[in-house]
Amino acid sequence: MSEKFISEALEPGAATFDAGRMAAGEPGLPREFTWRGAALRIVKIQREWRETGPCRHGSGEQYVRKHWYQVEDDQGRILKIYFARSTRGRSAKACWQLFSLTTAS
Repeated sequence: MSEKFISEALEPGAATFDAGRMAAGEPGLPREFTWRGAALRIVKIQREWRETGPCRHGSGEQYVRKHWYQVEDDQGRILKIYFARSTRGRSAKACWQLFSLTTAS
């Protein structure tokens, strides 16, 4: 298997968000994204984790900065994607990012 670093924005599919996750205060991982004009359909979540960082105002608290997911798509590829909590200076569309893509070849 070959993992390739991508680091590009993903466009979430309309009406494919997981409302249950959103009700729990997490990003609603969409079941579908558009990347480079093609649809990526998520069929399985393999792993998920969070990246935290200190409060930017000096309170000493830790905040979730990114929600990470390792998922499998309908073509059998493994994708590492994340949702960035801080969108300072970026559009809302840039919140979901494709970090890497692993293919069988």
